[in-house]
Formats: sequence, structure tokens, C-alpha cells
Amino acid sequence: MEHLIGILVGIGLSAASGMRVFVPLLGLSLAGHYRLVPLGEEFLWLASWQAMLVFGVASLVEVGAYLIPWLDHLLDIALGPAAAIAGTLLTASTLGDTSPLMQWSLALIAGGGTASAVHMGTAAVRATVSLPTAGLANPLVSIGEGFAAVLMTVLSVFLPILAFLLVLMLGALLAAVWVLRARRRKDASA
Repeated sequence: MEHLIGILVGIGLSAASGMRVFVPLLGLSLAGHYRLVPLGEEFLWLASWQAMLVFGVASLVEVGAYLIPWLDHLLDIALGPAAAIAGTLLTASTLGDTSPLMQWSLALIAGGGTASAVHMGTAAVRATVSLPTAGLANPLVSIGEGFAAVLMTVLSVFLPILAFLLVLMLGALLAAVWVLRARRRKDASA
């Protein structure tokens, strides 16, 4: 059961890292420091004061930078790989005493995959909103993403099952949007 909860916490935090890379790292750092989430022995550094300080400053810089309309697109490109790496690290750190093969396989597939999927979805939303508004609505989208990242981080720590269900619902919603767009393109070309 401990491993299942660890996977759910990791997937929820990974989804949050797809929206903001450093917010869930800060959340896990705080949760590990206050022993709300058990960390694997090799990840105890995440609970240090130094890690909390670095992730706190990085979170503030990241959230602030996303409020600048032209910079948010550059961040989407630059932070895509960082989101996948953060998602992998977040999930691996919550799995506890697991064989390294199982730990990193699950972390890469579930954590990195979830973070990448959410990041691509949020980048697509930003691009869709940016075109008709000439980027003027991007700060509103960024505020919403930041709020969602904080909410998902908190839910992942305190209510991991609910966080996981939200990830599943988000995945279903993105899949439905993708299918509808594909049908519209097919109908438009016919």
C-alpha cells in the first residue's frame, strides 16, 4: 500500500511539474522536511533547508517569468525537458525502498510521461489563447496554471488519491479535445 500511495503522490506532483517545474519540487521539499511525505534515502537532500531555499527562489522566478507574454513561449520550449526530468525525480523520490529498476522505470514512464503530457497540454492552451489575443491573455493563463500547480501539489501531498483522479480526468479531457480536433480537421478537408 505504501508503494501505491507513493506512486499516486509522485504522479500528482509530476502533473504539477508539467504546469510549473519548481512549485512541486518546493512542495515536496517542504513535505519531506516536515515528514508529511516519506522520501527514499537517496532523496533526503530534497528535505534540506538549502533545497527549500533554492526551490523557493526558483519557483518565484518561474512564476514571475511566465507573466511576461513573449517570455512564456520561450519558457514553454526551454522547460519542456526540465518538466520531464522533474516529474521523473518527483516520482522516483516518493517510491521509497524499491528496486532501482522498478523505481526508475516507474518514475520515467509515470512521472516523466505525466509531466510531459501536462506540459504539452498547457503549452497548447497558451498557444491557442495567444494567437487571437496577441498574447494579452497569457498572464491570465499563467496565473491559472500557477494556481493549478499549487493546488495539485497540495492535493498530491494531502489527498493523493484525489490528485490522481484529477490527473485521470485531465487526461480524459485532453484526449477528448484531441479527438474532436482531429474529427474537425477531417471534416474540413473532406
